[in-house]
Amino acid sequence: MAGDILRKRKIAVLGSRSVGKSSLVFKFVEDHFIESYYPTIENTLTKTVSNNGVEYECDIIDTAGQDEYSILNQKHAIGIHGFVLVYSVASHNSFELVKIVHDKIVSFTGNETVPCVIVGSKSDLQRVVTCEEANEYAKSIEASWIETSAKSNVNVGKVFDLVLTEIEKRAPHNQGQPVAKGCLIM
Repeated sequence: MAGDILRKRKIAVLGSRSVGKSSLVFKFVEDHFIESYYPTIENTLTKTVSNNGVEYECDIIDTAGQDEYSILNQKHAIGIHGFVLVYSVASHNSFELVKIVHDKIVSFTGNETVPCVIVGSKSDLQRVVTCEEANEYAKSIEASWIETSAKSNVNVGKVFDLVLTEIEKRAPHNQGQPVAKGCLIM
C-alpha cells in the first residue's frame, strides 16, 4: 500500500568541534548521552520519526566538526533534505561558525534559503550567546531556532520535528526533494 511507504529524509548535522552534535544525535536516536568527547569522523544513524501524522525514515548524518578554515564538503549540502546547524551557547565562536556554514550551504545548493534549524546546544552551561541574538539570526535566514541540552534531555526530539517541518514547508507539492538545484557529476 502506498500509505505504508516511509518517506526518506537525509538530515545533516553540522557545526564546530565539540559543540555537542554527536551527543544530540545519539540522545535522539539511541536515547543515550555520551559523557566523553570522541571526535567524530562521520557517522550516519537512522531513525523512523512521526511528524504531523506522517512517518519518515531519517538518515541523520553526524558530521566531523568544522572550523573556519576547513572546506565544508559539498556532499554535506548536495542531496540533503534538511540541516541542523549546531553551536554551543557557551561559545560565541561556534555561533559565528554556524553563519559561515549556512552561507556555504546556500552557495553549494544555489537556493536563497534552505530547510534548517539553528540549535543552541549545551543550554545547561553558562551562556555567552543570547537567545535574542540567535533567534534574530535564525529569523534573518528563515530558519527555526531552538536551544537544547542532550545531557538534560531538553528539546532533543523537538530539533528533528522542527527540521522535518522546515523540509516539508519548502517541499514542492510535498515531494520532499533534496534542496540542491542543478547537477552533480562525480
